[in-house]
Amino acid sequence: MSALSRDRYAALYGPTTGDRIRLADTDLFVEITEDRSGGPGLAGDEAVFGGGKVLRESMGQARATRADGAPDTVITGAVIIDYWGIIKADIGIRDGRIVAIGKAGNPDIMSGVHPDLVVGPSTEIIAGNGRIVTAGAIDCHVHLICPQIMEEALGGGITTIIAGGTGPAEGSKATTVTPGSWHLARMLESLDSWPLNVALLGKGNTVSAEAMWEQLRGGAAGFKLHEDWGTTPAAIDACLTVADAAGVQANIHTDTLNEMGFVEDTLAAVKGRSIHAYHTEGAGGGHA
Repeated sequence: MSALSRDRYAALYGPTTGDRIRLADTDLFVEITEDRSGGPGLAGDEAVFGGGKVLRESMGQARATRADGAPDTVITGAVIIDYWGIIKADIGIRDGRIVAIGKAGNPDIMSGVHPDLVVGPSTEIIAGNGRIVTAGAIDCHVHLICPQIMEEALGGGITTIIAGGTGPAEGSKATTVTPGSWHLARMLESLDSWPLNVALLGKGNTVSAEAMWEQLRGGAAGFKLHEDWGTTPAAIDACLTVADAAGVQANIHTDTLNEMGFVEDTLAAVKGRSIHAYHTEGAGGGHA
C-alpha cells in the first residue's frame, strides 16, 4: 500500500490532526486536535477542487440542488481557530452565513459527508487548504482619514471597526470623532458599500446633553472624548450621563498636559461608570 509522508500530505491537503502551526512570525504555535475533512481515517477522501481532483461531476460533486440543501459555497480543508477549539474542516455557506462545518463532498461515494455539506452543481468552491479561518478582528480605534483604511482592514482580517472622522480633516487626523448629524450621515453614506461593520463615534466633548442626543439620532453609535476638543471633568460627566441613558459606550483620550485636571480629577468625573480609555500609557494622552 502506498503512503504519503506527513510533510507531503500537508503540502497537498494542508496540516492535519496533531500537526502544529506557527502563527505568522511569532513564537505562538497552535495544534490541530481534529480533522473532519480528511486526515486519519478519512485520508484519500478529501474534497479538493481542480483538474484531476475530487470535486468533479459524478465524483465529489453530487446531484443535489440548492433546494435539496446544497450549500452555496464550500471552503475546503481550512484550519478553524475559534474559542471552542482548533480543528480542520470543510465549511458550508448559505445565504452568506456559515451553516455547517465537517466533511464536504458526495455521500453516494464518500464516507462521513455532513448532510449540509453535500456539494452540488450550484456550489462554489474556495480552497482553504493550508489556510486559517477565524473570527474577524475588531479594531476599536480607527481614524477615518482615507478609504484605503477600509481596504487595509479587510486585508488584515478586520471585519468590525469602531471609528471616527470625516476624511483628511484636522479633527479626523487627531481625534477619531465624527461630529454632528450632517457629518455622520455623509460618512454612513460613504461607508455603505464596504463589507465591514462600522460604528461611528460622535463628539462627547460638550456639557450639552441635547448636542449628544442629536448625534445619536443622526447615527452615532457612541461618543469619543478627546483632549484636543477639551476633555474637562464636566464634559466627562455629561458624556457618561448621556451614554448611560442611551446604552452606548463612551471612549476617552485624557488630558496629556493636565490642563483640565489630573488623573484623580478624571477618575472622580467618571464616578465608576463604564468607559473605554485610549492612550493610557501617557504618550499622547493619559495624563503624562
